[in-house]
Amino acid sequence: MTYVVTESCIKCKYQDCVEVCPVDCFYEGDNMLVIHPDECIDCGVCEPECPAEAILPDTEGEAEKWLELNREYSEKWPNITVKGDAPSDADDFMNVKKKFEKFFSAEPGKGN
Repeated sequence: MTYVVTESCIKCKYQDCVEVCPVDCFYEGDNMLVIHPDECIDCGVCEPECPAEAILPDTEGEAEKWLELNREYSEKWPNITVKGDAPSDADDFMNVKKKFEKFFSAEPGKGN
């Protein structure tokens, strides 16, 4: 099992999860984070830290479609090990639906 970041992270990118991850398996895109599934140790400490509830175990049905996206972009985006600032308008996007189709960016983040 692994944890995955889902669509709810897009345009929110709070990064509270990064602070608690013991293995630094988060990678930063322009407007979301992903988890490298081969690095995740399935501890689950990140899941309750996410204000947008964007992190799920891959055993949940909804998470399955996000597993490959997390794998793909964790190989392309820079690793992030320190919590950065969330976008100033993150709260405005927390409950927006269909964010992937509207806002997903394949561009990498800055990393740290």
